Amino acid sequence: MGRETTLFKSKERRSKQEVVAFLRQLADKIEAGSLVLSKGKEELEVGFPENFTLEVEVEDEVKRKGVQHSLEVELKWYDGDNQKASGLVLK
Repeated sequence: MGRETTLFKSKERRSKQEVVAFLRQLADKIEAGSLVLSKGKEELEVGFPENFTLEVEVEDEVKRKGVQHSLEVELKWYDGDNQKASGLVLK
């Protein structure tokens, strides 16, 4: 099992419109090939490859306040990985 290092982390409550705007901006940056994440004095530049492993997960978890729903979208890649794949479609 490999060692995991957190390079940047952010958790904020946002309106639906703010989340939509962020995701659109994120998609544009991924398409362009890189982005810079910043929060306060913390900053991280991320470069993107042409291909990713895309993981999508929807979960429900019972909490004290009620059922918490989550939609997780995760992109993974290795340096120099050019493997192509297809499958998931949004409808």
